[in-house]
Amino acid sequence: MRADRLVSLVLLLRQRGRLTATELADELEVSTRTVLRDIEALSAAGVPVYAERGRHGGFALLPGFQTELTGLNHDEALALLVAGSRRGAQAFGLGAALASAMRKVVDALPESYRATAAGAAERLLIDPETDLLSRRLVAEDAPDAVVTEVRRAVFAGRKLRIHYAAVDQTPQWRTVDPIGLVTARGQGYLLATRSGADRTYRLSRILAAEELPEPAQRPERVDLDRAWQERSKRFRTGGDQVTVLVQMDPARREDLVGTALAVRAEEAEADGRLRLEVTFQDPRHAEWALWQLATDAEALAPQWLRTSLHNRAAAVATRYGASS
Repeated sequence: MRADRLVSLVLLLRQRGRLTATELADELEVSTRTVLRDIEALSAAGVPVYAERGRHGGFALLPGFQTELTGLNHDEALALLVAGSRRGAQAFGLGAALASAMRKVVDALPESYRATAAGAAERLLIDPETDLLSRRLVAEDAPDAVVTEVRRAVFAGRKLRIHYAAVDQTPQWRTVDPIGLVTARGQGYLLATRSGADRTYRLSRILAAEELPEPAQRPERVDLDRAWQERSKRFRTGGDQVTVLVQMDPARREDLVGTALAVRAEEAEADGRLRLEVTFQDPRHAEWALWQLATDAEALAPQWLRTSLHNRAAAVATRYGASS
């Protein structure tokens, strides 16, 4: 790990010029004391790095210094494969590897291309944390040590022991056969089997993980996209799900569809409104989703949902009614 960090430090100084110890520490996600020790190690190894004193001082390389230290390690190459979504790299614990790999890629570019690439990168923003309405994408982070152990077992094809905290349950240890990793809407998931049955575990709910020496019982090849679609379908059709008939303003369609599990039917009515048959995870989910739409949507069925929304609206009206 230190060798990779030293390479990254050299590449940062090559690409950015003078940087302070604090700036280097932030980029490399280490302490300033570690940066100072790394600078000393580079100097001892003959790398021409020097310190500039004063208010605008920092560390820099002698002009014209060249290096061939651009070889990608395993995690960096893997990070580039998921770099199409930076959130994917973060979800799989590869965020630091992605940053390091991208520095090496930039360093490997011909000098005449570097400025162009850097300028282009400044004009692209992919998957920001919030949308135009400042709605934040809620992503749950898993500890890097846990994700690293899970990832190692997946790639090595070995059994995995996880301490998993399922919703509303006491955390338990489980031994599973890992199949693959999936990221969806900023969340990371482990696809596995347990005693031959399909299981899906959210990475953020894995409290600890241990790769076991026994080989995993799993097929040699897997179509993760197909496996994910099949599990998603089972998820949407299981549990205490409810189906609701809704009449609504088409301008709010995406707000409803974005929270529903599935749209079973949809048609436009003569007055311009939409009629949709949608599925929600449970009654509480259905009530919450329709309440968000206020008068832009009306639940036509089932009756219990209409009654529940009516009672909630009546309680709000009473709370905010004119005082005596």
